[in-house]
Amino acid sequence: MAAPRLSSTSRSRSASRSRRMSRRHRGRLRGRAGAGGVARGAKANLRSFRQATILAVAITALLLLLLGLGEEVQEGVGDPPPQVTLSAETPPADTVPVTEPAEVLSEAVGEARQTAADLRDAFLANLPQYLVAFAVLVLAWILSRLVRRVVGRAFRQWERANAVAALSGVIIWVLAVGIATSVLVGDVRALVGSLGLIGLALSWALQSPIESFTGWLMNGMRGYYRVGDRIAVGDVLGDVFRIDFFTTTVWEIGGPERSGVFVTAEQPTGRLITFPNNEVLTGSIVNFTRDFPFVWDELTVPVANESDLRYAVQLLNDTAVDLMGDAMAGPAETYEQILRERRLETSIPRSPQVFVSLDDSWTNITVRYLVNARERRLWKSRISLAAMEAFNAEEHAERVIGVYPRRQIMFVGEDGRPTGGEEEVR
Repeated sequence: MAAPRLSSTSRSRSASRSRRMSRRHRGRLRGRAGAGGVARGAKANLRSFRQATILAVAITALLLLLLGLGEEVQEGVGDPPPQVTLSAETPPADTVPVTEPAEVLSEAVGEARQTAADLRDAFLANLPQYLVAFAVLVLAWILSRLVRRVVGRAFRQWERANAVAALSGVIIWVLAVGIATSVLVGDVRALVGSLGLIGLALSWALQSPIESFTGWLMNGMRGYYRVGDRIAVGDVLGDVFRIDFFTTTVWEIGGPERSGVFVTAEQPTGRLITFPNNEVLTGSIVNFTRDFPFVWDELTVPVANESDLRYAVQLLNDTAVDLMGDAMAGPAETYEQILRERRLETSIPRSPQVFVSLDDSWTNITVRYLVNARERRLWKSRISLAAMEAFNAEEHAERVIGVYPRRQIMFVGEDGRPTGGEEEVR
């Protein structure tokens, strides 16, 4: 029997039904695929949020452990970490549970509230420790202020009082901080070890500032120099202007042997020089005015060998004595008393002294006198002017002969004696 034939109308209805069925099938597939993508995205967000939450809780637990906040956290430190088993099989996309954003937000808010509640409970539980540590620091501040006042009244020299007060304050604050930290931490051994490591690191990194601060303390204790003293420390020469914890500032003083200085005498140049206080520990310090503001100074006058040397010596001595008068007597007596207390030389002259020394082709006559350290150039200028006027006077012209750079040629015989032929070249 022959199969029945379908009309064109039946064929078109079958084709349209097939197309509708294929569209429904593709829609179902897209719906399934879309649901799986949303689920995977929600799962990834939830995983990221959980990781962030775990990291925050870990950091909070670490802080609580370091600060000793809460006994429950400390008891659980030694527990082994939980074993996590990872499955090698990944469930298909159709079986992944779909997590709604509202559930993720609700879980995040719950964990945040729990963390805040734990922090609040830990703070309230350790509030007495905080109060005790704060009270210790306040007591240290009050004690340091009292020590500064007591030391200031006990010591007359403000530099020494300041140094003792600073050292006492450092000791008080170190002890106070150590006690406060031990109260918070609760473990003295860990505190001592931590302080040792921190002190070692600080001493290595801050070596120069620590040495400078130690030099400031030593200067305050021993009084190597004070504000207003004229000192020489290394290549620095000047009057002390300011003394800080780490540095010292001086007004520079010139000198003939100093490079880069426009003033060739010991007078202020107008420049400020700052050097670290560790020079007190590593270098030598010359103080011109600490215990005795006077220094010995000399003036050398060369004369020809043909001069009447005894007459020239007496002339220079009379000139210096007439010029200085009795200005040297008082400082010389004070200087002699200081030396007598130290069991040193006590024969200090009350007036200038003159000495004679030989040079290549002339004789040097040197006058030695005692003057104020800040008036050396003034008195040397006065004595030089008076000596030149005396030596160049007409009544002394024949007996005191000035000397100039000269060269003398002398012929010597076989016996080593001069033969009489002499020439003088000037």
